[in-house]
Amino acid sequence: MAQQAAPLPTTYRPARRYPLMRRLFGRDWQLGFAFIAPIVILMVVFIAWPFIKALYTSMTIRNLATRTDVFVGFDNYIRLYSDPFYIQAVRATVIFTFWSILFKLLLGMVAAMLLHGQKRFRNLLTGLILLPWIVPSVVQALTWKSIYEPLFGGLNPILRAIGLITTDIAWLSDPRFVMGAVVAVNVWAGIPFFTVNIMAGLSSIDAELYEAAQIDGANAWQRFTAITLPGLRYVIAVATLLSTIWTFNGFETIWLLTAGGPGNMTKVYSILAYEKALRSLQFGPGTAVAFSLTPVLAAFILLLSRYMRRDVGRDDVITWQDRVIDGIGWVIGTIGSIIAWPILLVAGFIGKLLPAGRQSAKRNALIGTLFRSAGLAIMLVFVLFPFYWILITAFKSDLQIGQRTSIFWPDPWTLAQFDRLFYREAFFLWFQNSTIIAVTTTAVSVIVAALGAYALARLRFTGAGPMQTILLITYLLPGALMFIPLYGILTDLRVINTRWALILTYPTSMIPFATWLLMGYYRGISEEMEHAAMVDGATRLKAFLYVTLPLTTPALLAVTLFSFTAAWKEYLFAFVFISSRRLMTLPVGLAQTIVGDIYPWGLLMAASLLISIPVVIFYMYGQRFMVAGLTAGSVKG
Repeated sequence: MAQQAAPLPTTYRPARRYPLMRRLFGRDWQLGFAFIAPIVILMVVFIAWPFIKALYTSMTIRNLATRTDVFVGFDNYIRLYSDPFYIQAVRATVIFTFWSILFKLLLGMVAAMLLHGQKRFRNLLTGLILLPWIVPSVVQALTWKSIYEPLFGGLNPILRAIGLITTDIAWLSDPRFVMGAVVAVNVWAGIPFFTVNIMAGLSSIDAELYEAAQIDGANAWQRFTAITLPGLRYVIAVATLLSTIWTFNGFETIWLLTAGGPGNMTKVYSILAYEKALRSLQFGPGTAVAFSLTPVLAAFILLLSRYMRRDVGRDDVITWQDRVIDGIGWVIGTIGSIIAWPILLVAGFIGKLLPAGRQSAKRNALIGTLFRSAGLAIMLVFVLFPFYWILITAFKSDLQIGQRTSIFWPDPWTLAQFDRLFYREAFFLWFQNSTIIAVTTTAVSVIVAALGAYALARLRFTGAGPMQTILLITYLLPGALMFIPLYGILTDLRVINTRWALILTYPTSMIPFATWLLMGYYRGISEEMEHAAMVDGATRLKAFLYVTLPLTTPALLAVTLFSFTAAWKEYLFAFVFISSRRLMTLPVGLAQTIVGDIYPWGLLMAASLLISIPVVIFYMYGQRFMVAGLTAGSVKG
C-alpha cells in the first residue's frame, strides 16, 4: 500500500489586535477628535459653562442686604406654578407658537409648490420670496410697527379703501388684535424658511412617480397625498422642529413690536424672564422662568432627533418615535386639509368644467398657469408690501409723514433722510462693524462646521452619536437666557465691548444648523471615491480635502448664506455685549436712533433700505446654491 502523504500543517492566524487607543476611542479617533475639537471647545466655553451657571442661578435668590446669592433649590420653580403672570406667559407662548408654525408651514408649502412648478423667472421669484427672512429682526419689527401705526401707518388706509373697516384700529395696543398682528409678522418672516426647505424636498422627489400615478388615473389631490406629502415627510419634520424652537424662544421681534403688551397679551415666557432678571434684578426667578419650559422642548428635540440622526440602512424599522411623528403629521395634515377644503372644492368644480381631450390640453395648461400666476401674485404682494413701504417712507420728509399726505407715494421725493443718516449718524461705521463681524463669523462657522460634519458623518470614534444630540439641544437655549452668564464669561476673557465678543459667540448659534446640513450632504456622497484615493496612497485627510470637500460646494455656499444672514441680522447679543457707539452693528445702531416714544420713521426706513441691499444682492446671486445645498443635504440628512 502506498504510503499516505502527511497532511500539511494547519496554521491559524491570530485575531488582529488593534492598538489600545483605537479600541478605546474608535477606528478614526485621531482625525475625528481633531475635526470635532473646535466645536467641542466653542460649545463647552460658550454654551455648556454658561448653561451650568444659569442653571445654578435659577436656584438662587438675591439677598439685597448682603448682596449675595442664597441657594434655595427648586423654590423658584415651585413658585412659578402659582404665579398668574407666568401662567399667562406660558399661554401666550403656546398660542403664538402654534398659530405661527401652522400658517408658516401651510403658506410655505403653497409658496414652494407654486415656485416649483414655475419655469420662467424662478430664481428671481425665489429670491423675492426669501427677502423677509434675510432682513434683520429690528428691520422686520420696525417696518411692521410703522405699517400697523394707527395714524401714520399703511394698513388702516388699505382696509378702509376695500371696505373691511370703517374706523382705524390700533393693531398693537388693542387686546383683540395684538396677538394676530404679532403672529402675522412672525409668519411673514418665517415663510421663506419653510419655502426653501420644502422646495428642496420637492426637487428630490422622482418625477417618474408623478408620471406613473397620472397614467394610473390619479388626480392632482391623490398625487399630492400619495407622493408629495410622503416625500416631504423628513424635510417637513426637520423644518417644523427648527422653526418651532426658534419661535418658542423668540424674543426680539415681539419685544420691539409690543414689549409684551398690552395687558401682557403678548408677553411670552422669554420676555417675562428678561424682565424679571434684568429689569427687576431678580436673576434667580428670571432664570427659572427661562429654564421652566426646557423639559418640554427637550422632549420635543429627543422625539424628532431620530429624523435628523436616522440610519439610512434601517429605514424599514418602525419605532415608537416614528408612530408619534406619524400621528403629529396626521394632525397637521388633517388641519391643513380642513383649511384647504374650500380651495379644493372650487378647484374640483373648475376642473369638471374644463373640457377633456388633446385639443383642450393647451387651454387647460394655460388656465393652470393663470391660477399659478394669480397665487404667486397674491403671495408676492404679502411678501413685498413691507419692502415697498420701506422704500416710499425712506424718500419722504418728516413733514410728509406727519401730515399723512400722499401715503403710498412720496410727493415730492426727497433725499433728506439719507442726508441725515450719512452725515448726522455713524451709519458707515456701523456698516463696517457689521461687515467685519459677519464675514469673520461666517468663515469660522463654515470651516468648523465642514470639519465637524465630516467627522460625525464619515468617521468612527467614541462620542459621535451623543455629539449629534448635543448639537440639537443647543437650540434649546434662548438668547434672552444665555446673554446673562455669557456677559460674565466675556468679561473674564477681557473681550467684552469688543468685536471679539460677537465673533466668539455668534458661531455657537450658527454651527449646529450648518453642521446638520453638511452632515446630510456628506452622507449623500459615495465613499468609494475616498477609498479609491486612499488605495492610491492618499491619507484620509487628503482624501477629505481633495476629493470630498470640493464636492460639497453647493452645501458650503448654502451654509455661507445662512451664517452670513444670521450674523448680519443679530440684535440681542450685539445690544448687550457692545456699549461703545463706534463698535455698534447696524441693527443696534439703527435702534439707537429711537428716543423714548419718538420714532424717526423716515430715518429708520432709509437705514433699513440700505441694510437690506447687501444681503438682497447676495441672495439674488446665491439663492440657487442654497436650494441646491438643501436639496442634496438637509433632505437626506
